[in-house]
Amino acid sequence: MDTTQTPHITQHDILDPARANAMHVALGVSAGCATGTPLPPFFHQLYFWDPQVAEQLGRDGHPKVGGLIPDMGLPRRMWAAGRLAFHAPLRAGVAATRTSICESATPKQGRSGPLGFVTLRHDVHQDGQHCLSEWQDLVYREDPDPAAVKPALIMARTDEEHHEQVSFSSTLLFRYSALTFNGHRIHYDLDYARDVEGYSGLVVHGPLLAQLLMLMAQDQLGSLETFSFRATSPLMHFETATLCRKGRDLWVRGPDGRQCMTAQA
Repeated sequence: MDTTQTPHITQHDILDPARANAMHVALGVSAGCATGTPLPPFFHQLYFWDPQVAEQLGRDGHPKVGGLIPDMGLPRRMWAAGRLAFHAPLRAGVAATRTSICESATPKQGRSGPLGFVTLRHDVHQDGQHCLSEWQDLVYREDPDPAAVKPALIMARTDEEHHEQVSFSSTLLFRYSALTFNGHRIHYDLDYARDVEGYSGLVVHGPLLAQLLMLMAQDQLGSLETFSFRATSPLMHFETATLCRKGRDLWVRGPDGRQCMTAQA
């Protein structure tokens, strides 16, 4: 796709410290963010909301496709992977600008049916400085076929040098959805998640798992220059997960040993 002809969106926001402090509380870590304080990595997800009236939302609660993201006729959306390059810290309480483009949108035929792969790029500037580049890899797919054979699980590594157990309540998922203005119903509407999209429970946000891995990586490795992650199996809200690290490799292991996410810092 020729990105020079691709629609782009520019958003302006003031990175309110109160929102960052609310995220600290939701994640159970100490707060204390004030104007001028560098934000933790990935906290820009709390800003640059795109509120739409109800008529402009799809059935899943996300804004309808057809603008920045082309409509490929596939109803289910997943944030499959992401990459980030941290050029300079974003500071709380200071105005910032985010410019977004769709770098690619490609339909493909998978083993389970048609798929749509979309890559969005976001660049965040503050005080005239380029602070952050982010790429989001989204996958769109058809509704689940109850008769389809479930794919084989990928088992996670067990050679970590550090691990932490985490659990997720429906309250945490609601708070994360609210703070990131994520209307995707798989994270808070159990009937929709189970009956329409075929999950066994509420789905833990992929970006929430990535956020926890980033905070762990920064705590143990120091300031991050880059971070990439890929979701491999959804995690349900009733499951306890293990955050793992060995060197600069990180991953999330489900309670049955399956690999839910891999990452590299």
